[in-house]
Amino acid sequence: MEQKKILIITYYWPPAGGPGVQRWLKFAKYLPDFGWKPIIYTPENPSYPLLDESLLKDVPENIEIVKTKIWEPYQLAEKLNKSNKKFKAGQFDVGKNQSWKSKLSIWVRGNFFIPDARVFWVKPSVQFLEQYIKENKIDVVVTSGPPHSLHLIGLGLKKKFPNLKWIADFRDPWTEISYYKHLKLTKSSDQKHRQLESQIFKNADITLATSYTDAENFRKNGANSICITNGFDVDAKSLSREDAKSYIENATTQQLNNTTSSQLNNTTQFTISYIGVLEQLRNPENLWKALDNLVKTNPDFSENFSLKFVGRIDDKILHEIENSDLKKHVSNLGYLSHDKAIEEMAKSSLLLITNFPHESSKGIIPGKIFEYLATGKQIISFGPNDADVSKILKETRSGMHFSYNDSESIKSFILEKFELWKNGNLSESTQNIEQFSRKNLTKKLAEILD
Repeated sequence: MEQKKILIITYYWPPAGGPGVQRWLKFAKYLPDFGWKPIIYTPENPSYPLLDESLLKDVPENIEIVKTKIWEPYQLAEKLNKSNKKFKAGQFDVGKNQSWKSKLSIWVRGNFFIPDARVFWVKPSVQFLEQYIKENKIDVVVTSGPPHSLHLIGLGLKKKFPNLKWIADFRDPWTEISYYKHLKLTKSSDQKHRQLESQIFKNADITLATSYTDAENFRKNGANSICITNGFDVDAKSLSREDAKSYIENATTQQLNNTTSSQLNNTTQFTISYIGVLEQLRNPENLWKALDNLVKTNPDFSENFSLKFVGRIDDKILHEIENSDLKKHVSNLGYLSHDKAIEEMAKSSLLLITNFPHESSKGIIPGKIFEYLATGKQIISFGPNDADVSKILKETRSGMHFSYNDSESIKSFILEKFELWKNGNLSESTQNIEQFSRKNLTKKLAEILD
C-alpha cells in the first residue's frame, strides 16, 4: 500500500544541536513503520545556536529534505551586543545582570520581530510550499515551534488549502513560557502575540503539546490539543538492562557494551551532572548553596564529590559557583556531541534537571529527562510545585523534584543518595518507562494522523 505523505516544517534539523532537533528527527525515523512518508522542509542557511555533526548519522536514509534560504537578523544583533547570541536559544540576562545593551536588544526582539526573528521566512515559505503541496499531494502538514514563526507558515497554508490537515506542534508554549514576560513588550505587541497564538489554536486541526499541563492550557484557549511527550530511543530488549546499559538516543549498543561496569557507576566519585544548556532563569541557586554547605561541613562528602557540567552554562552561573567552595569540585566539559554527552550521563551518580520556577512553567518537561530515565540513574529536579516532571519521576520511581524554595530537604536527599553510593547500592530500578520510547510515541502520533 502506498504511504501517505507528511510534510514536516521544522527550523531545527541536523547538524543543529540541542533538544529542539530531536523530536521530529525521531518521529521521521519511525513514521515509515506506520505507513507515513516524512518530507522535511527546513532552512538552507539557518543560524543555529548549537551544532552537533554527530546527529547527521541519525537522519533516515533516502529521506526527502527540501530547503529554501532564510534571512535572520541575528548577525546584526550580535554586533550590537555579543550576549545576543543567547537569544537564539531563548536565553536572557535578567535582573542585575542586564546591561543597557541587553535591555535594548530584548525590547527590539520582543516588539520588532513578532513572534520571533525567523518571521521573515514565513511569506516566501508559504509561496514556495503552495506549489510544492499541489505537485506532491501532501496529506498532512506539521509545523514545529519554537520558533513559533513556523506556525504562521502552517496558518498561511491552511488558508490556501482548507481541507489540508495541519498539526501545530508546540515543543514549548508561546505566550505562557516563562521568558515571555521578560520581553519588555508594549501593550500592542503583547496583543499581537496573543492574537497570532489564538489564530494558530483555532485553525490547526490538532495542536500537539509536549506536556500534560500544556495540552490542558491549550485546550482552555481554544485548541484541539493532544499531549505527546518527548522520549528516548530504545529497542525493547534493552529496557530491562541494569547499570544504564540502555540503548538510548544516539548511543549504539556496541558503545555501551564497551563501557565497563565501573565506568558506568563512576565509582571513584559521587558525581552530580547537568547535561545541556543552563541559563539564569533556571539557575538552582538553592542547590549550589546546599552543596556548598555540604562540602564545607562534611569532609567525607567533600573528598568524594564532583559537580560536572556538560553543555553551555551561563557565564554568570559559573562565576557564582567559582566564588564558592564548590570551585575545586567542578568539572566543566563544555558542549559535547550527543553521543559523548550520553556517555557522561551513564558515568554519573545523580543527574540534575531544572525548569523555570514559576507556576506557569509547571507543564514544561525538558526533553533530557527521558534520556536520563533511560540510563536508570536517579534524578534531582528543580521547578515549580506540582510540575509534570514531578509526576513522571513519581510514576517511574526515578528521583525527586524540589521547588526553588527547598533547602534542608535537598541536603537530606543528596546525603541519602551519597550513602547509597558509598555502599554500592545507588542503582535503583525505574519502572513504566516503555511508554516514553520514541517508537511507542510515534505509534501514538500515527494514530492521530489518519
